[in-house]
Amino acid sequence: MRIKWLENPNVDFMGKRRIAYVISALLVTVGLISLLLRLTPLGSFAGIKQTWSIDFTGGRLVQVYVQAPIDAVRSATLKMGIKAEIQNVGIANEYLIKYKENVEPDSLVKGLEKFLGKNVRLDRAEHVGPKVGAELREKALILTLVGLIVILFYIWLRFDILFGLGATIALFHDVIITWGIHSLFGFETDMTVIAALLTLIGYSINDSIVVADRVREYLGRFRLVDVSPRDLERIFNDAINSTLSRTIITSFTTFLVVFSLLLFGGPVLFNFAFILTIGVFVGTYSSIFVVSSLVLDWRLRGMKKRE
Repeated sequence: MRIKWLENPNVDFMGKRRIAYVISALLVTVGLISLLLRLTPLGSFAGIKQTWSIDFTGGRLVQVYVQAPIDAVRSATLKMGIKAEIQNVGIANEYLIKYKENVEPDSLVKGLEKFLGKNVRLDRAEHVGPKVGAELREKALILTLVGLIVILFYIWLRFDILFGLGATIALFHDVIITWGIHSLFGFETDMTVIAALLTLIGYSINDSIVVADRVREYLGRFRLVDVSPRDLERIFNDAINSTLSRTIITSFTTFLVVFSLLLFGGPVLFNFAFILTIGVFVGTYSSIFVVSSLVLDWRLRGMKKRE
């Protein structure tokens, strides 16, 4: 089935860029506030629960084998007063239990046997200290920032500094909004969230490069000294519209995959799928309304200075 309005679209994206700026500013503000309250001591002072997982804060990791469904294991840990993160490790009835409470692995096993009425085999027990968790958290944040900076230099060399700055701002925009929505719901930030954010950065920059490449191609057909501000806005619109079908089809197929993971992937993949499900929309939006809009406004400002 052919989608007629995608065959020759003529949407005035750039004419709506100021509305997009307001929407982005609101979403980024909400995301930043959520992250500050959920992931920094500011939230603790306000009585809001921190949402770093034990990967970053320290705690215990216990792997057990018990012939019981995961919901029964989770219910048993709650009865013991343990708010645990429980994952199936791929083998039937083999579970990975992460928790912050000061409960020894042997005591956990005895408690599970009591409430489940089944034998429980302890296969692994580890303790992540607060110092190690803090180091992991610091390295994860540094890794994300380094990735963003490297991308800035790549786009700078590939296109120009304006597109590089626009793409980098868009990536910060995408990460803050997506991560902020995730934390707004009170979901824990673990290593899978960091992995999902890095995946989102790759997806988003790919979309931005496609749009930027088409904009550069369209700009190359004109001498910029002969182009009026209105013409420049039209060139950007034409370039974005020419990639619209590709953008929508790619985003939609990606959304189908990650949303399926969100629905059927279980708790192990939930954080990863949630970040990417939100990120697909945010990344697609930013490649049009953040990168292109910023570059257009910067070029328009440069034209005014030359007059």
